[in-house]
Amino acid sequence: MPKITESALHQAALAHLARFASTEAGLRRVLGNRIRRWAREAEEAGQDTEAVAAETAEAMARAAAIAARLAQAGAVDDAGFARARARRLMGGGRSARATLAHLAAKGVDGETARAAMDQEDVPDELTAAVVLCRKRRIGPFGPPEPEAETRRKWLGTLARAGFAGDVAHRALRLPREAAEELLAARP
Repeated sequence: MPKITESALHQAALAHLARFASTEAGLRRVLGNRIRRWAREAEEAGQDTEAVAAETAEAMARAAAIAARLAQAGAVDDAGFARARARRLMGGGRSARATLAHLAAKGVDGETARAAMDQEDVPDELTAAVVLCRKRRIGPFGPPEPEAETRRKWLGTLARAGFAGDVAHRALRLPREAAEELLAARP
């Protein structure tokens, strides 16, 4: 089984970046998965476990260095990734809380994520809630004059999506025309 070289890791990183937007942490994770897969195959091929473990540790350090170099060169941009992802998620009806959690899972630090969500082309929380209302056909996009039980279910839908109670109530109370105007004016 061939050794995992810095050149092979660099090529794998570039191939990944050519297909996917990524954060520095995400790129390290992808390279780490590749290294662990190599280690598993090496052990299955009968290579010495201690030698494989040592080479795996070296390769992980090289992968982290490669990801850092690519970030420094601008090939990986956590802030740009966060802005694009926040715009897509909130524009699709995700709450700010859910968007922040998603960005954290992708390896974006909290300060960068909050800065990305403050960009003018990222919809605000009320707009995101109205987008979700339209998708689920609830609130202003649902049947007129719903029963109290139906309104509670709608509120639960927005709450489970991560919207605060005041935002959920405002979104559900909007008249359809106002909701459509809000969606038409969004970035």
